[in-house]
Amino acid sequence: MSAPERHAGEAWTVANAKARLSEVIERAQSEPQTITRNGRPSVVVVSVEEWNRKAVRKGSLASFLLGSPLAGSELDTDRVADAPRDVAF
Repeated sequence: MSAPERHAGEAWTVANAKARLSEVIERAQSEPQTITRNGRPSVVVVSVEEWNRKAVRKGSLASFLLGSPLAGSELDTDRVADAPRDVAF
């Protein structure tokens, strides 16, 4: 019995991905491979190069906040100075 043919962009079932893991890995070198569980997308397999490209940090949190459209808008961000509540432990 031959394996069902996959078309580009189609997802793998978990069972099919297990049975054809080498093919999943090979195809992931050129495009992300989606694996479904119970008919719903569950995970995506990507090449190391793709992962590294997506995972690279693009600046710091401070630079992100300074570049925010709200930076310098002089919003009132004062906190209420109420005393803490009594909580029984």
